[in-house]
Amino acid sequence: MSILVKLSTSLRALVPDYDPLAGLNVEAKEGQSVARLLDRLGIPLEKIKIIMVNGVAAGADTILADGDRVGLFPPVGGG
Repeated sequence: MSILVKLSTSLRALVPDYDPLAGLNVEAKEGQSVARLLDRLGIPLEKIKIIMVNGVAAGADTILADGDRVGLFPPVGGG
């Protein structure tokens, strides 16, 4: 199954050759969770603050399906 991963800001540097315009198409096995996807991409879960799957807030234990779009966002500080 194919998953489209979009990374925000500082997370982009963690995945070599990431294209911010196109995102990253990842082939995954049925029943794979977001946490397993992060592990495969080499992105530590603690670097992620918000997970969106198809535009809806999700958790690391969310099971992915073919064609899902996963958006990953780091914590952001400001003042």
